[in-house]
Amino acid sequence: MEDIARQGGISKKTIYQEFADKKDLVKETIELILEADRKKLNEILESEDGVIEHLVNMSKTVRERLQNMNPVVVFEVQKYFPEAWKIFEDFKVEVIMEDLVSVIEKGKKLGYFRPEIDSQILAKARINQISSMFEPENSSKSSLNLADEQTVLLDHFLHGIFTEEGRSAYTTLKAIDE
Repeated sequence: MEDIARQGGISKKTIYQEFADKKDLVKETIELILEADRKKLNEILESEDGVIEHLVNMSKTVRERLQNMNPVVVFEVQKYFPEAWKIFEDFKVEVIMEDLVSVIEKGKKLGYFRPEIDSQILAKARINQISSMFEPENSSKSSLNLADEQTVLLDHFLHGIFTEEGRSAYTTLKAIDE
């Protein structure tokens, strides 16, 4: 808490006026981050056809979020703040899974994704890809940073479900965004 106070330019007493303890601070921080992510997902999906824009923005958001993330922080939250980590785990199941299924279904209807794919199974596979980076045994063996690893996995995942129309739209919009 001293480090947080010093970096924030405030006293520990000020922190404790807002948060009961460090667990409360971590929990509320995770809730705020995930709520912002939830809003962003909804805004993207509601725009125009939303599918390709959603994929490009999701890729960009993941890269930005993970670019400077230290995996040790994630592992410490898992180990020392299980209540806060459960919020993230619930978010994966309740929000990310639902979002992925919606995007895949919408993409199938618009001709961007192969019509025969099972949206539930593929959404679960993508969630498992994301989850794998939070496993300590996986991060210590990787020479890639988290952002590069997830960018490659997302790209591989998408190219496995795209139709030619979807691949072309994604590639074009991604090139414009970069």
